[in-house]
Amino acid sequence: MIEARIEEGLTLGRIAAREPMRPVAVVLGVFDGVHRGHGALLSAVREAGAARGARPVALVFDPPPIEVIRPGHAVERLAPLSENLARIRDAGVEAIPIRFDTAVREMPPEAFLDALAPGLQTVAIVMTPDTAFGRDRAGTPQRLMAVGPVRGFEVVVIEPEMDDGPISSSRIRRALADGDIPRATRLLGRRPSLSGEVVRGDGRGQELGYPTANLAFRYNPALPSLGIYAGLAGGPSTTGALVSVGRRPTFHDDGDVVVEAHLLDWSGDLYGQPLRLELVGRLRDERRFESAAELTAQMRRDEVQARAALAGIV
Repeated sequence: MIEARIEEGLTLGRIAAREPMRPVAVVLGVFDGVHRGHGALLSAVREAGAARGARPVALVFDPPPIEVIRPGHAVERLAPLSENLARIRDAGVEAIPIRFDTAVREMPPEAFLDALAPGLQTVAIVMTPDTAFGRDRAGTPQRLMAVGPVRGFEVVVIEPEMDDGPISSSRIRRALADGDIPRATRLLGRRPSLSGEVVRGDGRGQELGYPTANLAFRYNPALPSLGIYAGLAGGPSTTGALVSVGRRPTFHDDGDVVVEAHLLDWSGDLYGQPLRLELVGRLRDERRFESAAELTAQMRRDEVQARAALAGIV
């Protein structure tokens, strides 16, 4: 198993230095969220590897190439890199993070494959008709099919997974931005989630009788539209939760967007602990209340709705 510090990723040269040559079937991309479309690619690369006696490998670009191509553009991510890599490995495919930088961006596709060749003997590359990599996105299926026989690999082209159009991470981000949790869930193949660390807030929830866990993120998360959600909180155990994504307008005139969760039927100290929130359904828009008492009354109604939405799940 090739290993690397997740936050750094491997450069192509380091792949060659870490292990002797071995045959692999390769698929490459960002794999943000590891959604149903990615699942089809991972299934195909497993099959391609099994048919050729090769190990299935996913080369995972990080950061996303668009952040290098367009400096200053920060991609909102469906999951942190560590979760994406874990999901790929759970699917039976080795996941190798590749640090995408200007050098990788400028590589012709053949040079990219040459850089892999000392450590990975590529015998198959799995792509969709729209897959392209390398300088000017020249590494298309057609170009690789032309050079494959000389270089000793085959190109396996599969059609993208469809759901009213090709499933993509960008479509899932749009669903979240619309607050459409059922659509995001359908495209992902599981509930959308947010993973962070619990940090201290201003204690306002405790004063209102609804203590909350405030999340800080080590990645740039794709947040749903501002509002209140029914969710699941996973930490020491899984429990239902009221999840707020918003600026808390009752107490702040122009606050930053904060993600906080009130865990139902649970109490304890989570400060400094990792917490993962799964979104089950949207309850309402965020709004400003005239008093703390009015807000507390609404939170009681929100709790009733959340429990109903979570019935049969927790």
